[in-house]
Amino acid sequence: MAVVTDPIADMLTRIRNANTANHQLVDVPASRMKRAVAEILKEEGFIRGYEVLAEGPQGTIRITLKYGPEKEKVITGLRRISRPGLRVYTSRTEIPRVLGGLGLVIMSTSSGIMSGKRAKREGFGGEVLAYVW
Repeated sequence: MAVVTDPIADMLTRIRNANTANHQLVDVPASRMKRAVAEILKEEGFIRGYEVLAEGPQGTIRITLKYGPEKEKVITGLRRISRPGLRVYTSRTEIPRVLGGLGLVIMSTSSGIMSGKRAKREGFGGEVLAYVW
């Protein structure tokens, strides 16, 4: 088993791969940050839901992916922005927009993990974790 140096990138890659293969479920090792990212994806309508299973020493997050009526993918792209080798931060006034506002920015702020829209509304800047569209 390999050591994962960037767990959020690993989570996004697992979701991307399962989405490409048209899987209904994808399992990800659990952590509080990954649970917060999954909650944002659910709130914004990119996934159907998730549940935390008590498997193994840290548990597992089982994510149920969402598809349209004709099996079209709801998530067309996931991109990790800030990574361990190059952290990307933004102020509250310069929060990026993905696809002209159709996509989602996931941010880590002083008040926790939140979407870019919520961070802008509440006046927080922080680390830009990922883009989802």
